[in-house]
Amino acid sequence: MTRLLEFTKMHGAGNDFIVLDGIRDRLPALEPLAARLCDRRFGIGADQLLVVRPSRTADFRMQIYNADGSQVEMCANGIRACFLYLRDHGHTRADQIRIETLGGIVTPRAAGPGRVTVEMGRPVLEPEKIPTTLGGGRGPVLDAPLDLDGERVLVSSVSMGNPHAVIFVDDLDRAPVETLGPRIEHHPAFPNRVNVEFASLAGRRRIRQRTWERGTGETLACGSGACAVAVVSMLRGLVERTVVVELRGGELEIAWPGDDARVSMTGPAVEVFTGRIRIEGE
Repeated sequence: MTRLLEFTKMHGAGNDFIVLDGIRDRLPALEPLAARLCDRRFGIGADQLLVVRPSRTADFRMQIYNADGSQVEMCANGIRACFLYLRDHGHTRADQIRIETLGGIVTPRAAGPGRVTVEMGRPVLEPEKIPTTLGGGRGPVLDAPLDLDGERVLVSSVSMGNPHAVIFVDDLDRAPVETLGPRIEHHPAFPNRVNVEFASLAGRRRIRQRTWERGTGETLACGSGACAVAVVSMLRGLVERTVVVELRGGELEIAWPGDDARVSMTGPAVEVFTGRIRIEGE
């Protein structure tokens, strides 16, 4: 049996999503569907599948599935897209809401036309909670040596609701994202796999970044990754407490006023188009 499934295509700084409405529609099993819908040749095409749901602990709930079908804890670009979708499609008129994720409750709020500020919470610096076997004690994990088959790489690690490994490089355009990224993603030092951020400094208030996203590959942007890069840079004293992170798909503003404060991220969210796709199942 086949039926038509309605979807909305969105992106945040080039990190693109297929949004399904689990508040309005009855949805099929999502793990096998995510890989098919996200395929850029045989499906709709996206980095991730995003699903909005009702919540018992917050205003709404967001689920995120990578292009390989694996579910992840959080996606900051996705939160901005989720907030815009909920407002534009009649689920809320509020300027600020609370969204439940597997990584905790996140609070987005309107920041002007097509822009959203997300209160990301406090960064997780304790190795066991990131999780990673690098470092020790309560952290932070900064410039820890990681062995990659005899090649030594210095890695910093932090969780923003999902785990990140940050590597600073001199030449970002030539960084080995596609070769080093997957090796670090699957390294035993990261039991839940890890998003890999390649970063270079462009001054005290600007950082450039590329991302290898676990379960997806290189993406044009990673919001939680931008927060992780900013946090690591601030902990190392390399930048001010408010910075612009320049991604391949756009720019995000990240603020972390102090070590005990919450991280906030401001950036764009865009609806590209809506459509229907024929799927198998009830």
